[in-house]
Amino acid sequence: MALARLEVDATQVAELAQLFETAGRKAPAAIGRAIRRTGDMAKTRVVRALVAQTGLKRKVIVKAVKAKPGAMTYTLKTRGGNVSLKYFGARETRRGVSAAPWNRRRVFGGAFIKGGRFPNRVALGLNGQVFARVGKSRLPIARQRSGLYIPTEMIKGETRGAFLGTVNAVLPAKLRHEIAAILGGHVAG
Repeated sequence: MALARLEVDATQVAELAQLFETAGRKAPAAIGRAIRRTGDMAKTRVVRALVAQTGLKRKVIVKAVKAKPGAMTYTLKTRGGNVSLKYFGARETRRGVSAAPWNRRRVFGGAFIKGGRFPNRVALGLNGQVFARVGKSRLPIARQRSGLYIPTEMIKGETRGAFLGTVNAVLPAKLRHEIAAILGGHVAG
């Protein structure tokens, strides 16, 4: 599991520390509001980036990525295993099943969604899942998976960049805004 590192400019920290001192005991509430607002914006951008990065539908990603805002923290959590090919726009062809994990369409030879002979194929009532034979005989069959794991994809590539970019760009401005609201709008910067 990779760790994300967040870098903050020291001049921003010194300036914000002075503002927090001026705000006094109301500062923690302002910090919490700024973190929650920034976290909501980051979640939106992470979901958008994950859709483009994985090839999954937005509805699937929204269901998989959960936000957990705290008093002074904002956590994005996801869990899940090897995603089934069904969720990547799978469609059956004569050569197998065509699906698009990582937004790259390819054919999975020998896989099937329907039963019977072409062109009179019928649905098997298996909820649109993609299967392939395990051996040379008719049975057993096994569900086909993509090799894509949402938790792994969430901490790399464009998704990681979207999260860190949002936090670095938005959080200092939101903190200034919230402190200004407490102090009656008298904040420079």
